[in-house]
Amino acid sequence: MATESVQYPSLIVPVGHVEPAPRRIRGMIGGRVVFDTRRALYVWEWQAYPQYSIPVEDLVDGVLHDDEHTEQLGAGPAHRHTLQVGSEIRPGAAWVWGEGAPRSLHDTVRFEWEAVDSWLEEAEPIFVHPRSPYSRVDAVRSDSSVRVEVDGVVLAEAPGCVKLFETGLPTRYYLDRTHINWSRLRHSGTVTRCPYKGTTSSYWSFDSDIATHEDVAWTYDFPTIHANRIAGMTAFYNEHVDLYIDGSLLPKSADPTRAVSSE
Repeated sequence: MATESVQYPSLIVPVGHVEPAPRRIRGMIGGRVVFDTRRALYVWEWQAYPQYSIPVEDLVDGVLHDDEHTEQLGAGPAHRHTLQVGSEIRPGAAWVWGEGAPRSLHDTVRFEWEAVDSWLEEAEPIFVHPRSPYSRVDAVRSDSSVRVEVDGVVLAEAPGCVKLFETGLPTRYYLDRTHINWSRLRHSGTVTRCPYKGTTSSYWSFDSDIATHEDVAWTYDFPTIHANRIAGMTAFYNEHVDLYIDGSLLPKSADPTRAVSSE
C-alpha cells in the first residue's frame, strides 16, 4: 500500500488581511481589566495566524504612552506605546496603527501577547495567539498502523492511531500509551501551549547509542474539547523520526516553526 501524501492544505490568508472578530475579548494585568471589547479585529501580520487589534476607545484600566517610535509591521506602519495599568508598566507592549495601515485598523491597538497576563475570549482563556477562523483541527480515529523508529530503534508500534489534521501543518499521529516503548524514552521538562489543543502534559526525548534526540514526542493528558480524542495519547515529530504508516516510510517534511502550534 502506498504511503499517504506528505502534502497538506496550505495557509490561505494573506499578510495584512483584516476581519471582524465577533467575540468578546478581554485582557487582564494584575487582576485589572486592560481592555474589554466586542469590536475586536483579526489582523494577519504574518500568514500563520492572526492577532487581535482592539479599539483604543475600549481600553478600561489600560493607559497608553507614546514611545515616539514607529515600525513597519506586517499590516503596515504602527506606533509603539508603553502600557500602564495602575502601577504596572509594560514598556513597548502596544502598537497603534498609523497611516498606511488598512483603514479599518485606524484607532485600534495591537498588544504584544506576552505583555498581557491573561486573555479571555468570551469567558474562556486563550493561549499563545488567537485561533484563526480559517484553520481547522480535526482529530480522527484511524486504523492505519504506525511504527516509529530512531537510529534503528523501534520506539512505538501501533495497529491504529488518531490522526490530527491541522491546517498548514503535517498530519500528526497520536498513539495509545500501550504501544510505546517507554523504557527507551526519557521524560523532558519541556511544556508548550497551543491555542487549539491546550497545554502539553509531557515531552519525551530519546538517547540512542549514537545520538541524543531531544523532545521528539509529546502528550496532551487534558487537551481542549476541540481535540479531546488525543487525550492521554502520544505523538512523535514526523520531522525527527522514521515514521512508517501502513508499512511505508513517510518522507520527512520540512520542520515547521514549532511556535505555530506544530505539536
